[in-house]
Amino acid sequence: MQGKKEYQEKLFASFQLSERIPKNNFYRRLGSALDLGFLYKLTRPYYGESGQKSIDPVVFFKLCLVGYLENLISDRKLIAHCSMRLDILYFIGYDIDEELPWHSTISRTRQLFPESVFEEVFTNILQLCIEKGMVSGHTQAIDSAPVKANASMDTLELKVPEEELKEHLVRIRAISAMDREVPHRKSKDNKADKGDRSITASGKELNAIKSRNKKWAKDQDQRPGAGNKGAKYTSNKTHYSPTDPDARISVKPGKARKLNYLSQLSVDTAHHVITDIRAYHADGKDNQQLQDIVQRLQRRLWQQGLVFENCVADTGYSSGENYAFLENQGLKSFIPPHGTYKGGPDGFTYIREHDNYLCPQGKVIPFKKVFLDSRTKTKKKAYRASSKICKGCSIMESCLGKVNEKQFSVTYYRAEYERNIARVESPQGRYMKGKRQSTVEPVFGTLTQFMGMRKINTIGLEQANKVMHLSAIAYNLKKYLKFELKRSNSGLAKLAFKVFIKSTVQDMFSVFLRHQKVTF
Repeated sequence: MQGKKEYQEKLFASFQLSERIPKNNFYRRLGSALDLGFLYKLTRPYYGESGQKSIDPVVFFKLCLVGYLENLISDRKLIAHCSMRLDILYFIGYDIDEELPWHSTISRTRQLFPESVFEEVFTNILQLCIEKGMVSGHTQAIDSAPVKANASMDTLELKVPEEELKEHLVRIRAISAMDREVPHRKSKDNKADKGDRSITASGKELNAIKSRNKKWAKDQDQRPGAGNKGAKYTSNKTHYSPTDPDARISVKPGKARKLNYLSQLSVDTAHHVITDIRAYHADGKDNQQLQDIVQRLQRRLWQQGLVFENCVADTGYSSGENYAFLENQGLKSFIPPHGTYKGGPDGFTYIREHDNYLCPQGKVIPFKKVFLDSRTKTKKKAYRASSKICKGCSIMESCLGKVNEKQFSVTYYRAEYERNIARVESPQGRYMKGKRQSTVEPVFGTLTQFMGMRKINTIGLEQANKVMHLSAIAYNLKKYLKFELKRSNSGLAKLAFKVFIKSTVQDMFSVFLRHQKVTF
């Protein structure tokens, strides 16, 4: 007989979320594994003693984690999504007839708590992973990636120099056809301070930008992304974002220029757990942030009783200062040097005992002084031979050129470079390279594509740090639950229980036998 279902709402119903959520549901398992009770004490100083009650800090963090687990970067969409999911309602502790917090409450609470609160939650979750044996600590892979900022290239404004703005426009900025076709869009309010609005670049740098702008005006139609808004050549030295002054212009090869933040990430190579994450300005170089990352990593791992031994990163983190720093910290660096690195001129042999070089003709080129390179701001050692040594040499013309004596400079950290290169080219170094490529790079792809880090939905560097910490927390929690599920499915827990029962029975039986002997 054919059935027909007719729906009619009941005035009264008996319903419990706990009965409707399966035992193996992700959010049910997450709720039983995650204890955020410490947040009440941690966040108490940021609330007043009177007024209306705010959102529960535990509920706030759980809602934020749901957003990154579900790849939702909009607070409005997050609340709408949570209201339709029974398992999420059970996870955050809301019943089906309770109204969820307003989406603007999420944004205001995120701004209320300082960055240290989010970092404390991240450290607490990392400790959970360490207690389960998911973090070895000895080898950390470090990498970076740009993350899109919540600001448009169309709102960029020119930095104002000391002279008049009109003169600056004529002298520095070549107005291209794109500038005439696309009107400039102003932001609603300017959040930049005086330092962000003024030019700090030298005249030489400004002239270089001027020449690039002229070239851009000629061949912009052939450049990738030239048809997009804001794709014209711009520089952080001459432009700033009034919407988000902390965002910086950066570009990937073959793509249009965008306003980004730089995310620096370190991952433990044992089970790919994130051990550190932080936002930096996108116009900075990777090697400028390595020392800050390593110091923070060492402190966090040491507090958890782990020893940091190997630092693995790509060529972008290479510099003599970083190699020397890592050695002083007792760490082994596996960072390939730049292709431009040379231990000295071609054909010249370095004599370590006397700190000098031998030219192809066997003449000594002695060390003269240590100086700071004005262009690269790095320490270098100058070597120079007198004109008498080079006079009458058979290769004088090809070796010296227009000068009368051989002179050149080498990085001050040549010894550190050579030790690092030896490690990189060793079998262990080749293994570390593969480990880095299979560890930290997939983690970045997961965060940006599936865990809400494709775009920063807040304004400012401090707020961007909160977003990155929340995304990393969600990633580590997902790893943690997956690791727990693997352990239970592998039968290790059952085997351990059997061994425990067997040993207990054997102990009881031996005690019984001893008692029997004493009785008889």
